[in-house]
Amino acid sequence: MRHIIAKLLQDFESGFMNRRQLIENLAIAASAAAAITGTAEAQATGAAAIPKGPAFKTVELDHISYQVNDYRVTRDFYADLMGMEVKNDNGKTQCELWFGNNMLLARNHFRPQGGAAAAPPAAAAATQTAPGGRAPRKPVTSLVDHLSYRIYSWDTDQVKDELMRRKLLAENARPDTNGGPNYSSWHVDDPDGFNLQISGWAGPKDSTQKKG
Repeated sequence: MRHIIAKLLQDFESGFMNRRQLIENLAIAASAAAAITGTAEAQATGAAAIPKGPAFKTVELDHISYQVNDYRVTRDFYADLMGMEVKNDNGKTQCELWFGNNMLLARNHFRPQGGAAAAPPAAAAATQTAPGGRAPRKPVTSLVDHLSYRIYSWDTDQVKDELMRRKLLAENARPDTNGGPNYSSWHVDDPDGFNLQISGWAGPKDSTQKKG
């Protein structure tokens, strides 16, 4: 809990969030800590659990699993552009890409016995057995339409220049600022066509904060 508060205060002092955002994030962190403490005390005393509210309290992202055409291309893209740290790379089919306490798992498409390439996820969903022995998957009728990664020391124009240099953005592209008055981001496609949103908190000198 202490390191979470320290990180939030650091972000606030560095201008990555305003006072309202700091208070909201501190409240979330305190709520999560209270839930964990209450569970531990109940277990220690042997008290009967009384259901109150949701069954679980999410406190952190464990990992995101990407099935991709070539995990090595995905690995190099996210390590080079987003500064993710490569770990547990088996050199054949998958690796982990870490950022803070979070992890993106990049792995080649599942392959059935015999080595033939798996059908595209949407087409195979009706017959493919899910990992962990769960029931066969139902046909895909919805999707995660994008993932957003927040970066520090945000400058909207500098991020755009870097993305243009990598030929990921057109010169006439406009930032997505729908996340709030101090929010700014860019959308690009990663090597497998995923909608990658790169976001940050815009400081008072950022181009998105200048009054016309």
